[in-house]
Amino acid sequence: MAGYLTVWTTTDAPEKARELAAGAVEARVAACAQVDGPVTSVYRWQGEVRTDQEWRVQFKTTAERYPALEAHLRRVHDYDTPEIIAVPVTHGGAEYLAWIDEETRG
Repeated sequence: MAGYLTVWTTTDAPEKARELAAGAVEARVAACAQVDGPVTSVYRWQGEVRTDQEWRVQFKTTAERYPALEAHLRRVHDYDTPEIIAVPVTHGGAEYLAWIDEETRG
């Protein structure tokens, strides 16, 4: 079985989140993406603790396509330091994982 990943990023507006989701699927670097939010993010940035509303985008992709997804997100994201976190999928339905393979073929 190929390696599969769930990848997250966040952004500060729902329309930006939808653009990130659609762009990655259109580019075939992710099979699908879900947008949820708003979420409250608390973080330190430039020496101060901040609290902001963000929208989270969750992508499903293969380990093979991850470098292309990360490059795509870095190219189109408007944050100076975007969150791009990937975690392995250890189990999944065979049909669903095969669908991810099909949808992310470059």
